[in-house]
Amino acid sequence: MAWVFSSGLRLMAAGWVLARHDALAPREFNDLLPGAAKPFAAFVRLFAGPEARQGRPGERLARAFERLGPVAIKLGQLLSTRADIFGGQFAEDLSRLKDRLPAFPDAVARAEVEKALGQPIAALFVEFGEAVAAASIAQAHRAVLHDGRKVAVKVLRPNIERLVARDIGAMQLGARLAEAVAPAARRLEPKAFVGTVARSMALELDLRLEAAAASELGEIMARDPYMQAPKVVWEGVGRRALTLEWAKGLPMSDPAALEQPGLDRKVLADNVIRAFLSQALDHGTFHADLHEGNLFCAPPHQITAVDFGIVGRIGAPERRYLAEILWGFLRRDYQRVAEVHFEAGYVPRTHSVEVFAQALRAVGEPVFGRPAHEVSMGRLLAQLFEMTALFDMRLRPELVLLQKTMVTVEGVARGIDPQNDLWSAAQPVVERWIARELSPPKRVAEIGREVLVAVRGLARWAETQGKPVVVVPEPSRKPSAAALWALGLAIVAIIEAFVALREIGILKL
Repeated sequence: MAWVFSSGLRLMAAGWVLARHDALAPREFNDLLPGAAKPFAAFVRLFAGPEARQGRPGERLARAFERLGPVAIKLGQLLSTRADIFGGQFAEDLSRLKDRLPAFPDAVARAEVEKALGQPIAALFVEFGEAVAAASIAQAHRAVLHDGRKVAVKVLRPNIERLVARDIGAMQLGARLAEAVAPAARRLEPKAFVGTVARSMALELDLRLEAAAASELGEIMARDPYMQAPKVVWEGVGRRALTLEWAKGLPMSDPAALEQPGLDRKVLADNVIRAFLSQALDHGTFHADLHEGNLFCAPPHQITAVDFGIVGRIGAPERRYLAEILWGFLRRDYQRVAEVHFEAGYVPRTHSVEVFAQALRAVGEPVFGRPAHEVSMGRLLAQLFEMTALFDMRLRPELVLLQKTMVTVEGVARGIDPQNDLWSAAQPVVERWIARELSPPKRVAEIGREVLVAVRGLARWAETQGKPVVVVPEPSRKPSAAALWALGLAIVAIIEAFVALREIGILKL
């Protein structure tokens, strides 16, 4: 009961802060509101304070998010990547949330580092400078190791764990209220979404885990030329402190970053998209916070990612569904895209595959192949949302971070190159995955593994029945059911193997 009370107060406090800043229903947007919503907006503005008269809507919302804490700031970071939906000025006003927040004192940062590492600052660093970037969870300091390497030292904000727990509690209560008051919202699984956010932020608050993620993703990124990660300095890692080698170039949140001489903005934008897709499709592990403040660029098209606090992971089945959906859209094969949605369970079987394919065509055809600046993403997203409601599609909790990162990455790429075409950028990575994972040799290998798993499962089942498995029945005995099942699976596997071998030209039958 105490949790509900405190979280309810937090929700009310958040509404009050937004109202005081005129950020719930900004007066500048009054003409765009439906008629039924205007009386409510007018009532909310009665509580506006002096803050409501200072700056544009985006600036007021950014200040409100700063006051509300790290969870709200994360939301603002996502919104700031979508200039195509909210307008360039609005997105620019929110962009200050990326890495330009007020820093906490250097003396506090030094004390936190020494406590986390269990040794004096001078034992590891010959120089430890002032904060160069301050974000919602932590801030970064430039430092120099005794061997001369330049590094960045990340330090968590004081009391950040308590602030995050408070905000997550309020979000959980809000999700419950949304499901109770608005039944239509249940399809979006608000409680599952909040659970995913809570788990990811809990991991983000232990910098030892972030160091491990940076090391893992560094190895993954090294396999492709699209993106790289700075090396971890393990002797400078603790629960509340993390040391990485200094990233090359300038952060993309710096207006001067994209004006560096020799920078190829088209390739740079393509590399952002390809880096994300190669991580997600090829490895099932991806950097899930790829906003401009976490990306450094250097000529001609080098990208270095930092801040590995949020890492997304998707299993092999989801990766296959994602690749086939992208591949189907690239080929405009809406029937196959629809079939994959049904195979994955994203759309209930009570609906028609053909009708769903028709709906996909209605959304995809008007935007396919057009330059990004000619596409109204706001209209496209609205159409997609209407379609998901029409076909009873539910939010997949395991795909929340993937969907969020895809939105962020597209927004970043568009900020680099307004002419960027998401589909053209994605095509090489998706084609490579299709050629490798759906090739006949891969199918033969998968069939072999499936048969082996099936036979082992039958053996375990037979053991529980107290009977041995007879895969090839003896002439004097009647074949068991388990033996017939295993034999049937083997025959099917042999047939599929022959078909696959014919496709690659090894057999000429």
